Amino acid sequence: AYKEKNAAYKKALPNMTEKEIIQWKYQRFVKDYLRCVKSVDDGIGRVLDYLDETGLAENTIVIYSSDQGWYLGEHGWFDKRWMYEESLKTPLMVRWPGVIKAGSVRDDIVSNIDFAETFLDLAGVKVPNDMHGRSLVPLFQGKNVKDWRKVFYYHYYENPGAHNVARHYGVTDGRYKLIHFYRLQNEDINDWELFDLEKDPNELNSVYGQPQYAAIQQEKMNQMKELRARYNVPEVDPNFEPRRGR
Repeated sequence: AYKEKNAAYKKALPNMTEKEIIQWKYQRFVKDYLRCVKSVDDGIGRVLDYLDETGLAENTIVIYSSDQGWYLGEHGWFDKRWMYEESLKTPLMVRWPGVIKAGSVRDDIVSNIDFAETFLDLAGVKVPNDMHGRSLVPLFQGKNVKDWRKVFYYHYYENPGAHNVARHYGVTDGRYKLIHFYRLQNEDINDWELFDLEKDPNELNSVYGQPQYAAIQQEKMNQMKELRARYNVPEVDPNFEPRRGR
């Protein structure tokens, strides 16, 4: 599909300016992304149509999600992995006829570590006590779970690796986000960022270390320590070597 376009690009490349090259590559990237989204949308539509046509829809729970979001140039990045909003947030859409009201929206903080517990719960299987997540079924049922999590923990380990994203972890409550970058290319680093997502939704200006955010910063530090302990995160990363080609 790209043979003729690639040939035309290579032919024109020697006479293209740096700006024109960037524009060409970005347009290719965005168009590929949008085609991918359309393909996923079409595929999901076919599945839902099949459930409706066969009469299975009323007895089927459909859950749609993904692993991470995707950068389209935000922060100067493409791909995913970083803890910034564009890749941290993921879709979670659920259709449960007779239980979930169509079009309803909740703002509870959920995580992909909740999925296994949710599927076990839906299947009527007891959830083991040593699992880190929580069943989302009460939320699906519209219940107000008073002790539901207020803070989300994120951790990225893959460095060194092909993507060259520093190892980092952090916490967010939806308003404030604290991130610690601690290792890059086998070298220890100690970089911190704190964002006020209400005043700076694009995360362009870190307020880490600013006096007016001292109390918030300490609160996030404490929450980070608490969640690392809860999830049994070791203080020193275990030996980690990315494996490719599996």
